Amino acid sequence: LGMSLPGCAASLAISAEKERIAYKSGERVVELVRKGVTTKKIMTREAFDNAILIDMTLGGSTNTCLHIPAIAHEVGIDIELDRFDEISRKVPQITNLRPGGEHFMEDLFYAGGIPAAMKRLEDNINDCATVSGFSTKEIAKQAIVYDDDIIRTKENAYSKEGGIAVLHGNIALDGAVIKQSALSDDMMFFKGPAKVFGSEEDAMKAIMDKKISKGSVMIIRYEGPRGGPGMREMLSPTAALVGMGLDNSVALITDGRFSGGTRGPCIGHVSPEAMVGGALALVEDGDEIVIDIPNRKLYADVSDSELDSRREKWTPPPLAVTSGCLVRYANNVTSADKGAVLKD
Repeated sequence: LGMSLPGCAASLAISAEKERIAYKSGERVVELVRKGVTTKKIMTREAFDNAILIDMTLGGSTNTCLHIPAIAHEVGIDIELDRFDEISRKVPQITNLRPGGEHFMEDLFYAGGIPAAMKRLEDNINDCATVSGFSTKEIAKQAIVYDDDIIRTKENAYSKEGGIAVLHGNIALDGAVIKQSALSDDMMFFKGPAKVFGSEEDAMKAIMDKKISKGSVMIIRYEGPRGGPGMREMLSPTAALVGMGLDNSVALITDGRFSGGTRGPCIGHVSPEAMVGGALALVEDGDEIVIDIPNRKLYADVSDSELDSRREKWTPPPLAVTSGCLVRYANNVTSADKGAVLKD
């Protein structure tokens, strides 16, 4: 994105290097202010594409599908969710970081960090200004790759596509996201009967009571930006599934989100969310759910007429909160596919 100094992102939290970068960052802020360089001059549409590109090649977190559009919104740039998928299809995954891979962030740092990843993709990145005073192409050209296995070449990539896939279908008309870099090859296509829950807590109870069987698809709804409200991370259910050895035999679909540590067939950010009448609200126990990552499909094998019939009977549940700032938030937040920003 160009908003931090080279080496900052991957440098270790408890290190002299991080302290040096922090001190230099403060100095650089003052220099940029004196020169009249503002964030809008750095964060251009091309710079956001660069940020998505690097995120995809690192196999990054689905949370970036919220953060990047939200940041872009603040500088007047609209980034569609499908832009992530467009870039992910064009760029290979050249690192294999945990939790889906074998290497740690520390390994990435010692292999050359983000500048080294940029060097591998020098032909793909846009040449943009950065806060360092060097352009992205200049940073990439000066970088050194110290380990060819941790940061691979495009020709020897871990995967031919980037880390995130955007899915569409009758229960995700505006899209849903999955971290495909954390999936095994045999989980790229999955179908099974739905097991529906109206909250994270209800889903957790079912998991702990051993009521989730292999081959099923857990649906956790009303956890989106408005429904939560606040779009909680479904960290507890995913961790529980891993702990019980079900992470490669049970899929999880939610209008909530996940942590960067999620692995397995976990699909989040389903939009429109259930609370505003998205079709996720119409799914019933036993409906066959189909997840097709290569073809970017996510749907319930239910006829349109049946979904229409269910919609006629559906009413939204009451908000989980009744007063305070969360009510104001719930009434003004946009959809996850728009970055869950507040309405203008």
